[in-house]
Amino acid sequence: MYAIEIEGLIKKYKELVAVDNLTLNIEKGSIFGFLGPNGAGKTTTILSMLGLIIPDSGSIRILGSDIFKEPIKVKEKVGYLPENATVYGELTAWRNLEFFANFYNMSRVEKEKRIEELLKLVGLWNVRYRKAKTFSKGMKQRLLLAQALINDPEVLILDEPTSGLDPEGAHLVKSIVKEEAKKGKTVFFSSHILSEVEELSNNVGILVSGKLRAMGTLDEIKKQFMELEGYEIKIEAKQELPELDLDSIVRMEKINDKKVIVFARDDIRDQISDYLSKRGITLINLEIEEPSLEDVFLKTIYKKE
Repeated sequence: MYAIEIEGLIKKYKELVAVDNLTLNIEKGSIFGFLGPNGAGKTTTILSMLGLIIPDSGSIRILGSDIFKEPIKVKEKVGYLPENATVYGELTAWRNLEFFANFYNMSRVEKEKRIEELLKLVGLWNVRYRKAKTFSKGMKQRLLLAQALINDPEVLILDEPTSGLDPEGAHLVKSIVKEEAKKGKTVFFSSHILSEVEELSNNVGILVSGKLRAMGTLDEIKKQFMELEGYEIKIEAKQELPELDLDSIVRMEKINDKKVIVFARDDIRDQISDYLSKRGITLINLEIEEPSLEDVFLKTIYKKE
């Protein structure tokens, strides 16, 4: 079962197409990283998923329920952390969470237990009675994450969750995200921090100008990139390397007599191995240099703008 199903989503603002026929299926229990440059349509997509924006066409189902036909049912099962959310500064950390807990069908004992759990989880238990306006930006962000978790949601939607956090705070948030996923929860998060997406995500979607440009596991996306851009193959041998007369090779970059980098249209490692073996060349290393997510993002995504 898919936790999130988006089909044919379109949202326009006059002449601007913010989201252009977007279709996404997110598996239950996965961590999905939603990437894209500023203005790509990520936040519009997220707000549509929450029923806060009405799209021009398309459908969105979360845990089998239509967000526009059964909004309350969906929202009871979803936690949301906006990118530029604010806390209630005059309220303490405890009161902030209590305020949002009151929206759910929880007894007083359940609320107090849940608030205590979350404040300890995000490292704010010792300052639970301090007013939130005295908190640093990072502390406020952690309080907002606790707020998103107050109803123990099955689906967690996070828009730039580590924004403004120092390395320690970012590490804590990422650890929480991983633990929530281990419990079987689905996490959908947007980020512009590529290393963060690589570290957390099972699957990635890259949105550019409202269109989905790539979707899949990191390995699948990197493979698509290599098929499109070509393969970078490192070769090292015990003897001096000859010129490689193979059709797929676009160019060779010589490091020294025994090391070269081959740029080819296909994965031709087997052909290279056979070619050199027949000439008495002993290989030490023959490997493909895999692109990073940054390579994919910069060279493929922006080139297609």
